[in-house]
Amino acid sequence: MATVDQATLRENLRQFVIDTFLVGDEAESLGDADSFMQNGYIDSTGILELTQHIETTYSFTIDDEEMIPTNLDSINNLVNFVVRKTGG
Repeated sequence: MATVDQATLRENLRQFVIDTFLVGDEAESLGDADSFMQNGYIDSTGILELTQHIETTYSFTIDDEEMIPTNLDSINNLVNFVVRKTGG
């Protein structure tokens, strides 16, 4: 897969999270390191929606053992995970 531009990746993932899960002031206050689960932005069902979006958009499969907070629980974690998985 082609190298992923991290700035574009970060913005695309941020926009998906904002559009899909956040309302009002939450969108303005979302920091790159903020935990989705701890802050109540995304629940366990939302994580499934998020993983489906990532798999579809970036053309790779997320294995069950990869569905952990270290990979999926913040914008920073998502960017790092997608970069690792795509070889970018």
